[in-house]
Formats: sequence, structure tokens, C-alpha cells
Amino acid sequence: MRDRPEAPPIVCSGRHANAMRLTALDETAEAINLRKSMGVAEARAIYPTIEVVEADPAADLRFLEGIADWCDRYTPLVSLDGRDGLFLDITGCAHLFGGEKALLKDILSRLFQMGLDVRGAIASSPGLSWAISRFGQGGVIEENETERVAAPLPIAALRIAEDTVAGLTKMGLKYVGDLMETPRAPLARRFGANVLLRLDQVLGLDEEPISPRLPIASLSAERRLIEPVGTEEEILDLTGQIAISLKPSLEARGAGGRIFQLVLFRVDGKVFRISAGTAQPLRDPNRIAALFAERLQAVHDDLDAGYGFEILRLNVLRHEAFDTTQSDFEGHRQKDASLAVFVDRVSARLGADCLQTFQLRESHVPERAVLAVPTIDALSAPKDAQCNPAPSRSERPVRLLERPEPMDAFAIEVPDGAPANFHWRRMRHRVVKSEGPERLAMEWWIDGSDAAARDYFRVEDDQGHRFWIYRKGLYGHDETQSWYMHGVLA
Repeated sequence: MRDRPEAPPIVCSGRHANAMRLTALDETAEAINLRKSMGVAEARAIYPTIEVVEADPAADLRFLEGIADWCDRYTPLVSLDGRDGLFLDITGCAHLFGGEKALLKDILSRLFQMGLDVRGAIASSPGLSWAISRFGQGGVIEENETERVAAPLPIAALRIAEDTVAGLTKMGLKYVGDLMETPRAPLARRFGANVLLRLDQVLGLDEEPISPRLPIASLSAERRLIEPVGTEEEILDLTGQIAISLKPSLEARGAGGRIFQLVLFRVDGKVFRISAGTAQPLRDPNRIAALFAERLQAVHDDLDAGYGFEILRLNVLRHEAFDTTQSDFEGHRQKDASLAVFVDRVSARLGADCLQTFQLRESHVPERAVLAVPTIDALSAPKDAQCNPAPSRSERPVRLLERPEPMDAFAIEVPDGAPANFHWRRMRHRVVKSEGPERLAMEWWIDGSDAAARDYFRVEDDQGHRFWIYRKGLYGHDETQSWYMHGVLA
């Protein structure tokens, strides 16, 4: 009988079907014949001193996403596969690492050095890669060896439900090769079309697209470093150099970047993604580097260089046609460019929403007549559809309250007079001057046909403060009337 190991086995447990069961095991736990889905009580009966750790699915997902970020160094097409796997589409990328075998060896060896025991496989189809990495020995499978390699795999390697696996096993179909030799029509009638679909995906007869977890950059350039860098000056200098290599590609497309992303791969596997947008299409390397100078200042406390960054990548997540119109004699183009530079720098430092402008909308209701939009987006709109400030009207406030606030008011001149005094925000105001009313009917297609109209007044109190108020409901027409504060005039 084998001697039991000195170190106690470690397992993870989670609630499943109203019982605490094992969800993950270390090698020591597997060596004493513990298995997944076993009850915790049964496991303790086999090995009383077993160490049980409660599973944390959220932490596991964050850890898996961190590995997925790290895998971006090989391909941008990385997809999560459940809770314990990743799919990497390396089409067109393998030659950059010396071929498929060298790439797989590099991935597995690097992850092993990080303390992770992983298995991987490269095949012509995602289904076969999944099956080989979990039920086989892994490695690189040539396209002409697909059927030979897939045939001895168990039925569970097809990624089908457990009850379907049990049903197929009862019929004596235990391996993928058994299904390959079985008539397809009876299988589909008894177990459904999904079994044949999974079989075709493993054999590469049916396509299975990989959905990347992050947006794919339209253009990308990177720099792999022999010696890691960690200071902001070094990062910005390299960013400018990478931007220079991107410029010919942007010029070939007649485009400029609108959203750039700087990806920093730290030596220990941590990945930082820093994005910066522009008001107008941009391809000047100096201005691109200046954008990230502002962004690095904004995220300075959250950017931990650790032992340094070994890979820097600059992505163009969004690009638009680049306007090369020459400036006129009055310098309007220069003024637009200067404004765009200012907006880019402020937005990069403080966020895209820090500067806002107004876009007119087809509505006469004051709170719906304009929409606040980020200035960085407004400057890039075509001239005929550009977001412009609301027209200046002295009889209305430039800015309204976020929503009209109810108030108490006493009116003497009814039905169309302004209030003599009103109480708003715990303060009493006595009205000495007023203008109005300006009657606005509500939009029946939004508010309903029975929505009460509004009578707006511009009033001034005895302290010289001017307000924009309205009465909801008309005397003699609506059962109730109420007063609201909608804005404060200069």
C-alpha cells in the first residue's frame, strides 16, 4: 500500500445540488483517489485532515482574464472557454514565434515559470484543440491526422451534456471513433443534432468561430524590448517611436486615428491598457505621444511598473478619414486645430466628459430641446451635423436644473399672473418684477394627450435674483395646479 503523503491535500469546495462538493483538486488529492463532484463529507472520511478551501468563482474569473490579457502577446484573438480554459486563434501569428511547436512550447514554459500547470494543443479546429488538451496529451496536431487522433478520445471530449454521454455509453458508443462509424440519421433522431454538430466541429467539418473578448484593433504596432523599461519618459519615448511606425499605414488608408490604446505588458504577466481619444482624426506621432503623456499623468498612481515592461503595443481602435484641407487666409483651420489640441489634452487628463457642448434636438420642451455631449465627439462631427451650442436667448437660462423642482407659490393675479411670492429650497422670495406667461403644450406622443400645459414666467425677487419658473396646469382647465423652479437666470 502506498504511503500517504505528508503534506495534506488541498481541495476547493462549492455548493452544488444543495450539497457541498469538491470543485478542484491538487495533485496530492488526486493521488489519494479524490475526484471532482465528490461530497466534502465523503472526502473527509477518506482523508480526515484534508484542507478544504471554499471556491471563489469571481476570483477565478479575474485570474483567468489576467491570463487572457497576458496571452495577447501572441494574438489579439483570445476568447474565454468556460471557467478554466482559453481559445487562441493564432492564424497568421505562428511564424512570428518560430512556428506552431515553438509557439506552444513558449506559452507552456512561460506559464510554468509563473507557477501554473497547464496543458495546451494546436489543431485545425477549436473543438479538436479543446478535446486534445483535456483528454489527450496535447501538442500540435497536423491537419491530416485529425481523424486518427480524435478516434480514441472518449465521448465526453465532444463537449456534450452528461446525460447524453451516459446515453451514448449505454449504447456501447464510448469513443469518438465509435460515433464516426455509426449512421448519422439514427443518432440525430435519438440524441439530437447537437451531437453531430460537435462531432463535425472536432473533425473540422463545421466551422466554429472564436469570439474575441476584447475589440480588435484596426491597426497595431509593437516593440519587444531586451531590457524592460519602467519610467514615464522611457514609455513616452517608445510610444512616439511606435507611432512613427504606424503613420505609413494610416497614410495608406487615408485615415487618422480617433481612439488609441497603449498596451503595456509587465514582466510578471500583468497587462495595463491605457486608452486616449482625439477630437479629430490624428496621425502625427508627436501629438499621439502627447496624448499619452496626459493619460499617464492621470493614471500615475494606478500604473505600477514593478520590474518593468517588456512589450509596448500601440493599437488604433477606431479610425476615420483624414481631412487634409489647407487653411484659408483667415486661419480658420488653424483655430480648429488649436481647439482640437486643447480638447484632446484636457480630455486625456480629466476624462472625455469633462468638456461638454450642446446638441439641438427637435423638441420645444426645454429639458428635451438640447442634449449635452462630450466636446471631443462634437468636434469630429461633419459641419452640417455638428453639435452646436443652443441659441443664445436672453429670456431663458443658459443651463437648466437637472430636473424641475417643486416649490410653494402664492399668486394674486389669476388665471394668468405670476406669483407674488414663492418658497424654494427653504428660502422665501418676494417677486417684484415678472414677465410672462409663455405657454408650452406638452408633447402628446411622449407625455400623453392628458398632460397638463405649462405657463413659464421670468421673475425677479427683491434681492435682484432672477428665476425661470412655471405653473403646471391651467386655471379652469385642470383640476390641480402646481409650481416648479426650472432654472436660474444670470
